Parts: sequence; C-alpha cells; structure tokens
Amino acid sequence: MLRLFVGIPVPDDIRAALEGLCHGLHGVRWVKPENFHLTLRFVGEVDEMVAEDLDATLSGIHAPRFEMALSEIGFFENGRAVRAIWAGAEKTPPLIHLHDKVESATVRAGLPPEARKFRPHVTLARPRGLSHERLAPYLETRAGFRAPPFEVDRFVLFRSHLKREGAHYEILADYGLP
Repeated sequence: MLRLFVGIPVPDDIRAALEGLCHGLHGVRWVKPENFHLTLRFVGEVDEMVAEDLDATLSGIHAPRFEMALSEIGFFENGRAVRAIWAGAEKTPPLIHLHDKVESATVRAGLPPEARKFRPHVTLARPRGLSHERLAPYLETRAGFRAPPFEVDRFVLFRSHLKREGAHYEILADYGLP
C-alpha cells in the first residue's frame, strides 16, 4: 500500500523563510524544511493500481501557472488542543481552480470525494498538548509574517513514508503547469 497526497512544493527561498518560523515553542515537533508543501488533496493508503489510475487522471490536468504568497500564521485545533501550526495561503481563483481539478481527478480515479473544506496552508508544526495560552505569544510575535510571492509552475504526487523520526516525502510524479 502507498500513502499518497497531491501538493505544491515550496521553493527554496520560501522554505528558508518558513524555517525561520520554526522555533520558539518547546515540546513541539517542527516539520522538516524539506517537507514543506501545500496539500491540494490528501489521498491516504491506496494500492498500486489505484495509484496508477490517479497518476493517469492527474497527468490530464491542464491549469495555468499562477503566483501564490504565504502569509498569516494560524492553527488547527481539536477541541481545546492545538493540533497543527501553519502558514496560510490566500484562496485565489487560480489556486481554487487547481484544487478543484485535482479533486475531480482524484474522484475520477475511484477515490471518495474529500469531505473537509479546502484551507490552503503549509504545516509548520504538529504540537502535542499545546494550549492556546502557550501558543498565543508565538502567534503575536509572528503576526506580520508574509513571504514573497512565488510562481506555482507544477504540482506533484507525493508518497509519505512515516518513520519514528518523522515523515519523509518522496515525489512519485511531477505535473507541470503551462
């Protein structure tokens, strides 16, 4: 079985800017800079036949290149606990267009539709037991974060290898945008 997701890789200069945000909270597992990406669609565990079908439908996507900028630092929570800290991306029409095409391709490959609402972001950390009170000073000192815009000229199919020391992502296929 392959654990897959579709995403937009982050260029090196943006990766460096994001890496500068990854400190200042103790007991938090920071995402490795080489793993920074914006998820367009989490696929999950699939067999190789489904992965091949997904690759075929994704390779048929035609969408224009566009610019994207990361700004705003935020978090997702599960009840009262913070479960992820992220840098957000604006939901621009070209980003939504690409997301919708990826979602459609995923469903055409035989996977169920995504139930969660699309919230474009790059995950910076996955805390455990972090309260809002401990997170507040971190968010306050980074409230003005804004990375320069970058061109999105491709999206990729990633395979996620979960390991004790953290996830490792492997690019299985690369899809250029004209």
